Amino acid sequence: MKIASLTRLVLTLLVLTVAVLALWVLWRHYMYTPWTRDARVQADVVQVAPDVSGLVDRVEVKDNAYVHRGQALWQIDTARFANAVAQAKASLAAAKADAEAAGASRAAAEASAAQARAEFSMRQTQAERRQHMGDVISAEARSDAEATARAARAGLAAASASHRAAGAAQAKALAAVQQAQVTLSLAELNLERSTVHSPVDGYVTHLDVYAGDYATAGTPRMAVIDAHSYRINGYFEEIKMPQVHVGDRARIRLMSGVELHGRVESIAHGMSDRDNTTGSNLLADVSPTFNWVRLAQRVPVRIAIDPDSMPRRQVLVAGMTATVVLDPSTHGAMQVASDTATMVQNSRSSAAHR
Repeated sequence: MKIASLTRLVLTLLVLTVAVLALWVLWRHYMYTPWTRDARVQADVVQVAPDVSGLVDRVEVKDNAYVHRGQALWQIDTARFANAVAQAKASLAAAKADAEAAGASRAAAEASAAQARAEFSMRQTQAERRQHMGDVISAEARSDAEATARAARAGLAAASASHRAAGAAQAKALAAVQQAQVTLSLAELNLERSTVHSPVDGYVTHLDVYAGDYATAGTPRMAVIDAHSYRINGYFEEIKMPQVHVGDRARIRLMSGVELHGRVESIAHGMSDRDNTTGSNLLADVSPTFNWVRLAQRVPVRIAIDPDSMPRRQVLVAGMTATVVLDPSTHGAMQVASDTATMVQNSRSSAAHR
């Protein structure tokens, strides 16, 4: 009887010990192992808006269709933009003609100024020579020579002024040519932008444009989900963050049961603090109450999905729910491998110097 009682006691203690150890292991796993059921599939969503306004002529894609970067999405009526291009080309041609005429006028004014300069030089020389002849010629001849020189000087001044005016007119005409060129470039750009293209490879979603609609520049009419930007955003409790490192391997299980693999890409370094508000006088507005039960904050962790682990026909949808379990040991293995590679490289460098 004593042996049976002792045996039952030992078995009871053994069962209790195993149960306590199991509870302790489960508690440690639940509280500190880096895993979370709060994870979402995320992707970059590009809002597509037209750069010019106009009537939508045709839509080239359908909702949820896959499109390539640069593929036409929809077309705005080009009649107005084509007319603007034709008008800009005509204005440019007229501006170039005006510039050529201004150049010819400047050349003529420059020739006239050169002729006036030569005339003035000749008359000035004649007047000076007659002034030094004294009584050899009459005073009237000397006076006439001086008057002719003054008239030549006035003609030179007028010709120089006409030359400067012609130069200014040519500069203005050349500026008009540049302005017309800019206007033409803008008209051609508007004509090119009348066709809206996909900025990325991805999936059309929220298609809200149809033939006959009036599209306003800057107003999004559809969104394209970047097919190369799918990732997992896991929200880990702050008590588990000491076990989370960049480079850790991750096992991802979608709610549908599909299992993927990935690696921690980055960790968020900030979150909004609801209790840290600012009062009207720019001082901290601290609440006088305090909740004794404090829930652990959840820190966003970005996880890159391994493309090789993706099933061939699996469809990822931004917003899907997932469970993520990290393997911190991979971070240590990667660190050891990195340190080993660094030591080998340093030893090779030292041997090369020796």
